[in-house]
Amino acid sequence: MAPVRCLLPLLPALALALGPAAGQLRRPLALGEAEELAAGELWGAGLPGDLPELEPECRHLLAAFAEGSAALSGCLGRRARPVRLCQACHLHYRRLLAQYGSIARAVGNSSESHNCAKSILTSDRLQIVVTLSEFFNETWEAANCANCLKNNSEGLSNSTAEFLDLFNKSLTCFEHNLQGQTIYLSPNNYTEVCKNCNETYKMLNDLYNSLQRTNRQGGESGHSAHLCIDVEDAMNITRKLWSRTFNCSVPCSDTVPVIAVSSFILFLPIVFYLSSFLHSKQKKRILILPKRIQSNASLVNIQEKYS
Repeated sequence: MAPVRCLLPLLPALALALGPAAGQLRRPLALGEAEELAAGELWGAGLPGDLPELEPECRHLLAAFAEGSAALSGCLGRRARPVRLCQACHLHYRRLLAQYGSIARAVGNSSESHNCAKSILTSDRLQIVVTLSEFFNETWEAANCANCLKNNSEGLSNSTAEFLDLFNKSLTCFEHNLQGQTIYLSPNNYTEVCKNCNETYKMLNDLYNSLQRTNRQGGESGHSAHLCIDVEDAMNITRKLWSRTFNCSVPCSDTVPVIAVSSFILFLPIVFYLSSFLHSKQKKRILILPKRIQSNASLVNIQEKYS
């Protein structure tokens, strides 16, 4: 009889799945609908009244947060490789922050002890909603997405949009020259890519270095840290393609001054030894005694001999 008694509170929920008549069936309920329906009937089935049932407003806020968490986690997973987290998921992240803020501020229709913040955020040891929110915040901060976005996270900053535009142009240039080159040259010869895409790659590399310098001083976003993961990953991909795959190199614009300075440094030892040799040659003298001094010296020697 015990199992029958446990099923008695579920009978009203099961009856709702049936039609007005006993023999007329309605559409099957989804899993979530059945769970909510059964839970609602359990609360009204004579159970103790002090159990913390969520108010309709709080239940709506919790469902919105659950949907926002699923949307953001799905976006992060899809944009994990290549990394496009900040530019693709910032709208989901803003929406989730707003939903969490609504839970933290909302108060139910009953007394203050049944407000949504207390019921949803701190009513149990696990605190699932708080844990999920902290996880998304830590992931967003670790990716430094604030350094790619405007101050209000409404969209990409101007410098980031410019960088991504150059990045796409570089990839397009690589692909275009590879398609035209493989017909005539061997697959390992990428001279056309290096020659035709050099200017675009140099502009991209210079812009990245400029963004790094600006970001260390606090740029558009006001955060002095690493660049966001989207920009860093895009530059790493481009540099690997340019240097490792295509074996290209960027010619130095200051080649002549570098060669001049290097030649001067290499020539310094030769100048040093030559000057030392000439200086020592000048100081070397041949001493020749005058005849008068020689005669006086011989006379002194004769006197000393007979004395």
